[in-house]
Amino acid sequence: MTFKELGLSDALLKAVEELGYVTPSPIQEKAIPRVLEGKDVLASAQTGTGKTAGFAMPMIQLLTKEPPRSKRVIRALVLTPTRELAAQVLADIETYSKHIDLRSMVIFGGVKQSSQVNKLRNGIDILVATPGRLMDLQNQGFISLRDVEFLVLDEADRMLDMGFLRDIKKIMGMMPAKRQNLLFSATFSREIRTLANGILTNPVTVEATPENTTAELVDQFIYRCDAKRKTELITKLIWDGNWHQVLVFTRTKHGANRLTEKLNKAKITAAAIHGNKSQNARTKALSEFKDKKVSVLVATDIAARGLDIPLLPYVINFELPNVPEDYVHRIGRTGRAGASGQAISLVSADEEEYVRGIEKVLGMRLEGTVIEGFEPTKGPVEGGKKREQGRGGNNNRGGGGQNRNSGNRNGGGGNSRNFRRKPNNNSGGGSSD
Repeated sequence: MTFKELGLSDALLKAVEELGYVTPSPIQEKAIPRVLEGKDVLASAQTGTGKTAGFAMPMIQLLTKEPPRSKRVIRALVLTPTRELAAQVLADIETYSKHIDLRSMVIFGGVKQSSQVNKLRNGIDILVATPGRLMDLQNQGFISLRDVEFLVLDEADRMLDMGFLRDIKKIMGMMPAKRQNLLFSATFSREIRTLANGILTNPVTVEATPENTTAELVDQFIYRCDAKRKTELITKLIWDGNWHQVLVFTRTKHGANRLTEKLNKAKITAAAIHGNKSQNARTKALSEFKDKKVSVLVATDIAARGLDIPLLPYVINFELPNVPEDYVHRIGRTGRAGASGQAISLVSADEEEYVRGIEKVLGMRLEGTVIEGFEPTKGPVEGGKKREQGRGGNNNRGGGGQNRNSGNRNGGGGNSRNFRRKPNNNSGGGSSD
């Protein structure tokens, strides 16, 4: 099937052609015609499969059925859980609508509201927003949702995880009852179906892949290791594998900061991104990571959704997530748009229960191995500290042993390492700030 056969307008087809898109993805093929029919849609697809285009393109087309009003009002609202996802959705909408007379903008917290307020006063058609900032500006009288014709909840499951249900319900009350509703989610949990029942009217359900599956092109495996030596192990893997653009997940903000500092001390450029960082700092870290000015981006689960990094080769779970479904979203940052990728998890003895939960969700067993010298300590964790028995040799940092090099496709490390280091070594040919 082609994009033209989906019923898209000439202006959208021109944008699609300029993007180099050839055929629609499964979620686009299933969702776009139903949205164009005016149906409420409950859609599920794994990350990286083109969900944004699945709702943005038909929404843009339907908005152009009427000529622009003399005074523009918000006719479409897209809610997202994170700032990064909101910014990415806006970028996609602006790309798809570049040949169409529509105005769109994004609002989120962490930045001053003055520039957002000024743009709102000039009038817009499509608003992309995180719930918190939307509520703030609405309460101050800067936003009216009484003309909204389309509501999109993107990554709705993550919004529920982050505690936005109350805000979502309040936002529903600000809009006309008669509107088209689209709910897009990576998973169909019981909570999502309950939310859908309260928002959608006679919805059609579309699924591009089975629930909670992971990209087929992502190689997943585990290194079982001592909890205290994870930093040494991740440093060894990056050095020996000569890896560039490694996205690393930790459970906590403090853990992300601490790991970033240690990687930088090991002459591996790294930056952290999490909720305590200012929006400018988060934007800078992500930009430098995309531009390969830093080799490692250390993130909490706030970044599991919305990070769109083309051809990202490696995702590492420094710590496994407490919620098994979050594992799916984390590793979904690689293996996107037909590209292959690797997802590696460093698992200490106290995380084996998490492994079993993830395997249950995936319906598959994760392959595991141990690198000599980094063997996991036996016994439970008490007070955040491991018992000392069974610990590997302390002087075996970076030792060879049974290192599978994580299925490294880039050819070994040796002296050919060329990932970007700290400023005291400016090799690599990257552009400067």
